[in-house]
Amino acid sequence: MDLQFIVREPENITQNTQLLVMIHGYGSNEEDLFSFRHDLPEDWIIVSYRAPKMTDYNGFSWYDIDFNDAEKFIDVEQAVDSMKAIMKSIDNIKHHYQLEGKTNMMGFSQGGILTYAMTLTYPEYFQKIACLSAYPEPKILKNIKGKKEIQHLRFFISHGTEDAVIPLEWGRKAADFLYELGAFFTFREYMNGHGVNQKNYMDLIKFFTS
Repeated sequence: MDLQFIVREPENITQNTQLLVMIHGYGSNEEDLFSFRHDLPEDWIIVSYRAPKMTDYNGFSWYDIDFNDAEKFIDVEQAVDSMKAIMKSIDNIKHHYQLEGKTNMMGFSQGGILTYAMTLTYPEYFQKIACLSAYPEPKILKNIKGKKEIQHLRFFISHGTEDAVIPLEWGRKAADFLYELGAFFTFREYMNGHGVNQKNYMDLIKFFTS
């Protein structure tokens, strides 16, 4: 599975140039989070992926969701395939640009669910991680690493108090989960639905730029 993506390259690229990977949510596309690029560090390579599966209204998804059945809120096989494809593409991108540093990652909703799983399963790849309006899904968190392997990771977690798609309580599980793992994280709630409001956006940008 070769994923499509769009890239913003800085003027100068060295082996120490940082990479930021963006993973959009269900029914969206690679242009969504990519719109944040104007406020992110100018010397980073920013890569925003398009999920492989088509949804209604010309959107895309990383795996099918049955909104009427909580037990089928995630198709595990499809989710695992998508994560493998993303990780393979990250390897290819780092090889292409001859990057030797760690990768930063940002995921919204369905993309955030995958972000939790990928960064905790392959922490040696990653540095700063933002999970927006998402939650840690136990069904794909089977091979997560221990405290020693993840202690360098930095998480920014945000959730809307009025989120009608992924309940706030699901998002709050992330704080408990990451605390038990011994991970470094910031968890913030915003007066918002399933999205990123202005204050959330400003805090997110500050996280990546500081």
